[in-house]
Amino acid sequence: MTTPAHPTPGGDAGPGARPSPPHDPQAALSVRGLWKRFGQKIAVSGVDLDVPTGSFYGLVGPNGAGKTTMLSMATGLLRPDFGSAHVRGVDLWARPDEAKAMLGILPDGVRLFDRLTGRQLLTYAGMLRGMDKATVVERTADLLQAFDLTADADTFVVDYSAGMTKKIALGCAMIHAPRTLVLDEPFEAVDPVSAANIRDILKGYVAGGGTVIVSSHVMDLVQRMCDHVAVMAGGHVLAAGTVDEVRGEQSLEDRFVDLVGGRQHSEGLSWLRGS
Repeated sequence: MTTPAHPTPGGDAGPGARPSPPHDPQAALSVRGLWKRFGQKIAVSGVDLDVPTGSFYGLVGPNGAGKTTMLSMATGLLRPDFGSAHVRGVDLWARPDEAKAMLGILPDGVRLFDRLTGRQLLTYAGMLRGMDKATVVERTADLLQAFDLTADADTFVVDYSAGMTKKIALGCAMIHAPRTLVLDEPFEAVDPVSAANIRDILKGYVAGGGTVIVSSHVMDLVQRMCDHVAVMAGGHVLAAGTVDEVRGEQSLEDRFVDLVGGRQHSEGLSWLRGS
C-alpha cells in the first residue's frame, strides 16, 4: 500500500514542478508545492503561498479554481498528493495536533449537528477541543452575545436561518481562541445585517492580532475587507500580495477578470434588446 508523498520544505514536488522555496516560519500559513488530482482532473497544481501573520487575507477565484481544495489541504481536511503546509512554523502533517490547535476552520457547506441547540453546539465544540467546562460555559455565553444569538441560544440549529447558522458555525471555529481563522465562503447566503456583524467581529479579531483567511467570490467585499489577496484559477495562484499590489490602478474585480479571462465581448442575445 502506498501513501501520499510528504515532502520536506523545499523538497519533493509534484510532477514536472520546480522545487519550492523554504516555508516562511513567520507566516500564519505557509504552503509549498500543493498538488491534488481527482481522477483525470488536476484540481490544485503546485501552489506556493504565504499568509502574513496578522493579515486579513482574501482568496478569490472562479468556480472550479481549486480554492476549496487548496484550503482543505492547507488545514488538514484533505491530504495532498504532494506538498506541505506549515501553521506558524509547525508542520501540519508531521505535528497535526499542535498545528490544528492554532486553526479555526469554517469549511464551505459544513454540516452541523443541527439537532443540538446553539448553546449545546458551542459547548460541544469547546469540549471537543479539550477545554475545561467553566471556560466553555463562559466563552459560549460571550459568543452567543457577540453574534446576537442569545435569544436563540436554546433553539435547535436546524431551525436557524442561513445567517444564524453561519454565525453559530463561526462561533464553533472561534471558541478555542485560535490564532488563524480559515473561512470558506463565510458570507454566502447570509443577509446583509448578519454579514455586517460577522465582518465587524472578524475585523476586531484581526485588530487583536489574529489572522483571517477568507475565500469569496465577491470582489468588492474582498477589496473593502482584506489587506492581502491571492487570485486562483485552474489550480494555480496567478497573483498574490497586498490588495493594492494585485489590483494596481484597476478595481480588484477588473484585475481579476484580466487575470482569469472569460469576459464575453460578443453582440449575442440581440433578441433581448427589442426589435
